[in-house]
Amino acid sequence: MKDRGRRTKKAPASCRLPIAQYFAFALVLAALTGFFVAQSARAQETTPSDDEVNAIAKHLYCPVCENTPLDVCPTEACRQWRELIRQMLAEGKSEQEIKDYFVANYGARVLAEPPRAGVNWLFYLVPPILILGGAFALFSAFRAWMKPKVAESDSGREAAGASSSDDEYVRRIEEELKKRK
Repeated sequence: MKDRGRRTKKAPASCRLPIAQYFAFALVLAALTGFFVAQSARAQETTPSDDEVNAIAKHLYCPVCENTPLDVCPTEACRQWRELIRQMLAEGKSEQEIKDYFVANYGARVLAEPPRAGVNWLFYLVPPILILGGAFALFSAFRAWMKPKVAESDSGREAAGASSSDDEYVRRIEEELKKRK
């Protein structure tokens, strides 16, 4: 049988790709698409939340306001510090590294809790010692108040150096009491 005038056009050999090459191209395209989607999702996850920032900010004090924690201070300086903490967290720094940065730049006064080193140990040791000492003194005073007082004997008065007029008076009273019996 002869071909009756129907001729099919065949693509040139340079345009024909085997199925394996199409499959490989689709696989590479899918991998690149997945990579870019994963990168954008990962970039969104690294932005620290306000809770994460405030967890560190509550351990730092405002450089402008006295005795105001950084997490509640409304000043512009504190807002900038919170943003700096957010940026440092996004870079992957730990809480201790962030605190060390602020101490290095602004001194230990920015910490809510003084570092436990050197003379600062007194801040941790003296209050409990004073409380225990006060409790002991109070306990001793209560015990002394609760004891009944014992009357002094004559020998106690002589030892105390009582005057001779007191002795005379006491002697006369004792004599009168003996007469009444």
